[in-house]
Amino acid sequence: MARNEEKAQSMLNRFITMKEEEKKKPKERRPYLASECRDLAEADRWRQQILREIGRKVAEIQNEGLGEHRLRDLNDEINKLIREKVHWERRIVELGGPNYTRHSAKMTDLEGNIIDVPNPGGRGPGYRYFGAAKKLPGVRELFEKPPELRKRRTRYDIYKRIDSSYYGYRDDEDGVLQGLEGKAEKEMRAAALADWMEMEKIKKEAKRAVMSGDVAEAGAVSKILFEGEEDVVEEERRIEREKEEEMENEFIAHVPLPDEELIKKMVLEKKKQEMLSKYASDNLLDEQTEAKAMLNIQR
Repeated sequence: MARNEEKAQSMLNRFITMKEEEKKKPKERRPYLASECRDLAEADRWRQQILREIGRKVAEIQNEGLGEHRLRDLNDEINKLIREKVHWERRIVELGGPNYTRHSAKMTDLEGNIIDVPNPGGRGPGYRYFGAAKKLPGVRELFEKPPELRKRRTRYDIYKRIDSSYYGYRDDEDGVLQGLEGKAEKEMRAAALADWMEMEKIKKEAKRAVMSGDVAEAGAVSKILFEGEEDVVEEERRIEREKEEEMENEFIAHVPLPDEELIKKMVLEKKKQEMLSKYASDNLLDEQTEAKAMLNIQR
């Protein structure tokens, strides 16, 4: 009994196969340009054919063992089919059919998040990566999110958050500062009152000792003298410092200086002499000098 391969190669079988192919219609090819199609049903059929091809290639590209070159070729073919699908969808809209681009699938990253890949040409979707092609060298970096850079705050951002509480105008509203200050105020009042009472007690003891003729304790007496004479000593020191400053600022003239009236007279006399020398002759000046000498005028 002959094998199946021998049967297929037999003359009869080849003749029957040829006759069956002649009965079939010639295989119709998809138009190269979508604008050549004039029938809406035909355009939708060619779109469905492209979708089947895309689905078959997308299923094939999921295999990571195909190799880098095969994966890149498959990804290029899928993108080419997607661009062709967009042309047919645009043609379907022109022929009055539904708009399929509204519900088109979105591209996702490795984590499944939808990302937008714009097309530099401005028409249709941009270049996309599918399946194992997303993990190729140089492609994984495209899907990684860049690290968030910490924006440096400007002076406007810093002052924008500053309000009255920053300057301490609202410290009394919470009541915390009031409680702390009240406690500290009571302690300071108690300490000042204790010092005052101690000084009054020492003064009374010193007065009583002076009146009775007894000698008071040395520490108490020295403290009383210090308290009583402290202001006087400080005042005397201040007066001495003021005198020293006045002596330093005082101007000592070693020759007699003319007063203001004498200076005015001398200036006026000099101006008169200049006027006479300018408009009077030498003989007139000599006669004027002799007349002043005769009349005993010293000006």
